[in-house]
Amino acid sequence: MFGINRSKRPVELGPFPAERLKRDATIIKSEAAAKHGVHSDTEISHLTPLILAINKHLSAYEELREAEPFKDLAPVPDDLSLRTRDIKGAGYFLDASQIGICEIPETLWVGRTFLHTHAVVIVVEHSDPIDIDNKASEWVQGIEGLISTLRAAEIAINLGGQISSMGFLSCTHWQGAADVDLEKAAVLSGLAIRDKSNIFNPYFDNRFSIAVVTTNYPLQIDLPLSGSIRSGRDLDYFFGLSGGVSGIERWRRKKRSSHLGPYPVEKLKRVEKPTTHIFSDEVPRVPSRANMYMRTALGDIGEKTRMEADRWSQKHPVSQGIVRPSWAIKPLQDGTVAEDNSISNGNPEENTNALKALSYYMGSSISGICEIPDYCWYSHDKRGREIEPYHKYALVVLIDQGYETFLGATGNDWISGSQSMRAYLRGAEIVGVMAEMIRQMGFSARSHSNLDSHVLHVPLVIHAGLGEQSRIGESAINPFLGMRFKTAVLTTDMPLKPDKPIDFGVQTFCSKCQKCARECPCNAIPYGEKVIFNGYETWKPDSERCTIYRATNLKGSACGRCVKVCPLSKDTTLDGPILHQVGSWLGINAMWLKPVLVPIAVWLDDFLGYGNPLDEKKWWLDLEVKGKRSFKYDPENIVVKAKDANRPKIKPGKKKREKDSIAYFPASTLPPPDLMEVSPTDRRQGLKFAENAETVHEALARRAAGGKPPKEYKPNYKSSRRI
Repeated sequence: MFGINRSKRPVELGPFPAERLKRDATIIKSEAAAKHGVHSDTEISHLTPLILAINKHLSAYEELREAEPFKDLAPVPDDLSLRTRDIKGAGYFLDASQIGICEIPETLWVGRTFLHTHAVVIVVEHSDPIDIDNKASEWVQGIEGLISTLRAAEIAINLGGQISSMGFLSCTHWQGAADVDLEKAAVLSGLAIRDKSNIFNPYFDNRFSIAVVTTNYPLQIDLPLSGSIRSGRDLDYFFGLSGGVSGIERWRRKKRSSHLGPYPVEKLKRVEKPTTHIFSDEVPRVPSRANMYMRTALGDIGEKTRMEADRWSQKHPVSQGIVRPSWAIKPLQDGTVAEDNSISNGNPEENTNALKALSYYMGSSISGICEIPDYCWYSHDKRGREIEPYHKYALVVLIDQGYETFLGATGNDWISGSQSMRAYLRGAEIVGVMAEMIRQMGFSARSHSNLDSHVLHVPLVIHAGLGEQSRIGESAINPFLGMRFKTAVLTTDMPLKPDKPIDFGVQTFCSKCQKCARECPCNAIPYGEKVIFNGYETWKPDSERCTIYRATNLKGSACGRCVKVCPLSKDTTLDGPILHQVGSWLGINAMWLKPVLVPIAVWLDDFLGYGNPLDEKKWWLDLEVKGKRSFKYDPENIVVKAKDANRPKIKPGKKKREKDSIAYFPASTLPPPDLMEVSPTDRRQGLKFAENAETVHEALARRAAGGKPPKEYKPNYKSSRRI
C-alpha cells in the first residue's frame, strides 16, 4: 500500500531512497587528502556469553578475508552499470542497509596495501532496541555495533567470494579486521557525511557498522553525499514514494514488542495439536542417509544426478560467495558447555521471550518454540552414527528468502539456489551464535543447519506454531511468508515455554488451490488427496522426481518454482499491495469464509499474473560455475556464461492431470544408515506404494479398530558397517 512503486524499483537501489539525495563530487578530493584518526575498536571490559559467541563467528569469517580468485576471468559485461547492478543487487539480497562504491585513494589504506582499485562499501544499521523489560536487552546493551558488524562482515565475505569466483582479486575489511579506513570509505562511497570528527548517515544517524570489499573489479562509482544534508527522512522516505521501505512500515515494526517480532503472530489461532494427523506412535525415526540430498550424492537415483549433486544449488557466483562462510561456521554448531554457571536460569517464559527477541534482533523473520518429539530426531547422522535424543526444546527460526529478489525470480532460474543458500547461512549464523551463547551460560545447546542437522525441521516448524502442512507436502506454509522461507533450529535444555501449533485454514486453502501442482516443472506435486505416509497426514510429493529435476536443471540452479507461484507467498506488510494485506487479514481473522474466498483468491492470483517474474527486479548475471569441486569454493573452477535461463510464466489454462504418477519411498525402503555406497531407489515399487497408500479415513478406521500400522512404516535395515 505505502510501497506504491515497489514493484518498479530496481533492487540495486536498496530499501532507502538515497538516490534522491544531493551529491557533491568535490568531496572526493578533500576527503581523500584529509588525515583522520582511524576509529579503533571499542574497548569491552567484560566478555559476556553473547560477545564470546559473536567473536567466535567473526574469527571464523576472518580466516576468509582474502578469497583466492578463480583461474579465469568470467565473461562479465563491459558495461560497468550492469556489473554494479549485479554486485549491489547481491548486497541488498543479503540484507545490507546501504551499499556504495568508490575508487580507492592511496590514503584509504591503513595497514597492508593491495593492487585493488575499487571499494564496495556496506553499511548495516543497528537493529531496533529490545524492550527494557526483556532480558535480552541486557545481552545486547553496549554491543549493538558488534552485532551489526557480524552481519556486515558476513555480507562482505559473501560479496568478496562472489567477485573472486569471477576471477578478480578481493579482500574484506570490518571493524577489528581492516586494512582500510572504514569511515573514509563510507564518506567516499556516498554512505556517510563527515561532521567534524564524526560521521553520520542521513537515515540512521550513527547507528550503523561498516564493512568493505576492496577489489580490482572495475565498477561504477557513487558520488559522496553533500555536506548540507542533515536528514533523509522526508515525505518520500516516510510514505515510501520511490518504492523503498516506508518509514511507516519501519515505525510499525519498531513499536511491536521485541519478543513478537515484525509479524502479528499473536493474532493467530492456536490449537492443541497440528491441523494434520501425526500418529506419533507410528512415525518411524529415519536416518540422515534417507534424505534425498544424501541419496542423490551417493548415487541412489542415478549417475547423472550424482554428478550434479554437489553443485546444483551452488553453480552461480552468488552461491559461491555464500558457500565459504557456510562451511566456516559449521564446526561452531556444537561445543563445550561452560562449567561455571553463575547465570540465573530465569523462568521459562522470560527465557523464551529473551531468545525470541535476540533472534529477531539478529535477523530472523519469525521464531517459535516447541518440545521435541522423539520422531523429530534423525535416528543416525550423516556418517551413520546413532543419535539418541539429547535436548528437550527447539527454537525454530524462519529466514525470509528475500522478497525483492523473489519478485524478479522464477523459482528455477540461476538465482534460485542462492535464494536458499542465503537464507540457510543467515539462519545458521543466528542459531549458531545463540547456541554458543547458551553454552557459555552453562546450558547444553546445539544449532542445526542445512549442512548438519540432527533433527527434521518441517515437523518442528509445525509443532512450534510456525506453519501448517501444505500441498507441497514436505514443506510447511507460514501465514505471513507463505513458502518464502528457510529454517534453522537451536536445540537446548534451557527451560523454555513452548508455543502451540497454529490453524489459519491451510488445509482448506491447499485442498482447493492446486496452483503449485499445476506449475511444478516436473509434476512432482500431487493434485490428489492427502494420504498417510510414515505416520504423517500429507499431500505426498514425488521426492525422487523433484530431486532429479533440481539436480539436473540445465537452465538454472536448483528449483523453488512452487515457492514462487504459491498464492500465500506475498508481502503482507504495510508496504505490500492492499489486496495482499486484505487477503492476509481475511485469511487469519475470517477463516469461516475460506470455502468461498479461496477459489476467488486463486482465480484473482492468476488473473493479476502473480507468479510471473518482474524483469525490473532481475539484478543478477546469468552465469554458471563449472568444475570438479563447484560444491565448494575452489579456484580451479571456472565461471562461464549460462547458455539459457528459465523465465517461465504461469499457465492458468494448463489442463489438469487425470492421474498423479507419483512414487513413495516409505521407511521400509530406506538404505542402512551407515551405507556409504549406492542403494538404488526402486521406482516401480515406489509407484505401487503410492497406489496402495492408506487414505486418512482408512488409517483412522484402522487405528479405531486396533489395527497395526502398515509394515512399510518401519525401517527393515540393519547396520551395514560399511562406512
